[in-house]
Amino acid sequence: MTTIPTMLTTTGDIFLAFVLGALIGIERQWRQRTAGLRTNTLVAVGAAIFVDLAIRMGGMQDAIRVVAYVVSGVGFLGAGTIMKEGANVRGLNTAATLWGSAAVGACSGAEQIFPALVAAAFVISANTLLRPVVNRINRAPLSETATELNYTFSIIVQRGEESELIDILSEELESAGYPLRDLYMHAFGEEETEMQAILLPNTVDAETLDRLVTKFDEMPQVHQAFWNQRTGD
Repeated sequence: MTTIPTMLTTTGDIFLAFVLGALIGIERQWRQRTAGLRTNTLVAVGAAIFVDLAIRMGGMQDAIRVVAYVVSGVGFLGAGTIMKEGANVRGLNTAATLWGSAAVGACSGAEQIFPALVAAAFVISANTLLRPVVNRINRAPLSETATELNYTFSIIVQRGEESELIDILSEELESAGYPLRDLYMHAFGEEETEMQAILLPNTVDAETLDRLVTKFDEMPQVHQAFWNQRTGD
């Protein structure tokens, strides 16, 4: 029979998973990723429930086995967020974040409060504090004699505004000296579309593209604009 202290402990464990999962999810929701506030919270809470239930019914040995199943299950869930578009792969960071949320939930369910707090802090830090570092590395010039570079210019727009912005995007890039090689459009969240322009030149002027980013950011139809470079195959 479940005692009141046991019920309170279980409630506390699940509540901790709820709070920490929500903190991870808020950052994802803010950046409008496919797995946002609710998904990360549910993953953390679900992991906590399974681990807590295993401890109550079979002890720590059963809990260890359940944790292994949680890892596998979240792996399948995360795979659903990964999309391959040509040579590009999207959603890897989202899948890894879900994995981290599950780990936080498992720690909470096992009554490992300090590891849960530390794990949540590191997951959130990886998605926030490391972002400027990644952007700086992506902007760093690479050796063009040894590496072929591809440049993309992307804008996030409200769904339904794509046709109006196709010509504007093409004209602005061409007038800046960067005609399009390809243009891809795909869903970005539930209400937006990402328009990704692949540029022809192997080298670009960062300041020129930064000015274009600022110009598109000022357009009411555009929610976000950015550019990046990557190595070719």
